[in-house]
Amino acid sequence: MEKKSCFTKIQTDEISLVEESLKACKGDFTSFFYEIKQKYFKDELAQIFSSLLQRAKDNEFLKVLIKEINALRHPDNLDDLLDFLLAKDTHAISGEDLNNFTDVRVLCLKAVSNYKETRTIEPILYCLNNKNEHYKFRLAAAEALGKIGDRNAVESLIDIVSDENEKSIYVRESAAIALGMIGDMRAVDPFLSILEAKKNFLDKFTFLKERVIEALGKIDFSSNRRVITVFKNALLDESPQVRLNAVESLMNSNCEEAVPLIKKMLYDPDEEVSRSSVIALYNLEGKSALDEILSLENIPYYCKEEARNILEEEEEEQQEHNIDEDED
Repeated sequence: MEKKSCFTKIQTDEISLVEESLKACKGDFTSFFYEIKQKYFKDELAQIFSSLLQRAKDNEFLKVLIKEINALRHPDNLDDLLDFLLAKDTHAISGEDLNNFTDVRVLCLKAVSNYKETRTIEPILYCLNNKNEHYKFRLAAAEALGKIGDRNAVESLIDIVSDENEKSIYVRESAAIALGMIGDMRAVDPFLSILEAKKNFLDKFTFLKERVIEALGKIDFSSNRRVITVFKNALLDESPQVRLNAVESLMNSNCEEAVPLIKKMLYDPDEEVSRSSVIALYNLEGKSALDEILSLENIPYYCKEEARNILEEEEEEQQEHNIDEDED
């Protein structure tokens, strides 16, 4: 099928032909999009997608359409996505099931975040801060802000994380993850305040504690004694996942106390935490850490097993490297 010229703007009658083709496809949206992608150039597809996004009401079609817009990622479609994102009431009038429609809007948020444009921050923040929105949609908004990585979103994300009146603990967790992705130092003190206060609350919602510990590990805390104290406490936490996150965060830090703290975790009652401690020490100190683990007595057998596995993998990689060098 020969493509049309990309130098002429799609006319109204051409859009009508595309819409007729959509009706004729009888729900076979994959074939429909394949055909129009064969027929039109990128600029023309952007115009067609824009028109379809403004008029479409079927949820299943919208899901496929937004995925196609995301794949094309034409700059002209960004405003279309933003308009669609904020035009919830328009679809409510049509009788759409808004709970089902949430999935469509989540896809739209993901597509918007892939543009990584600063001007998308304000509308996404509006979505995040609207407590009347479905929690899944707000989770996606927080995730989108983290993915874009713009520091202009930090203050609003901190407000969400710190808001004890926030109805959805999951939204607070997602905001914490986003702050970790952005890696702004302004998040450190609010994170510490959460971990240091209301222990009963955090014990009830350990996922929030896990996410905050994980996020802290992505921010440079090596010179902050409060953070180090928090991590020491996290290594003693009742939740294995909190302890695991603390080990991984210490591994990724520049903290001088990381190695001695992680060495104590080799004896953790949870096998996954112990094995992860072996890996962490290897990443921090190299082969010498494994040799030391293998020489220790009264250490869990699976720690030595993990150390041997790493050494074997290292040896295999070295042998493959030597073979490649010989062949060269």
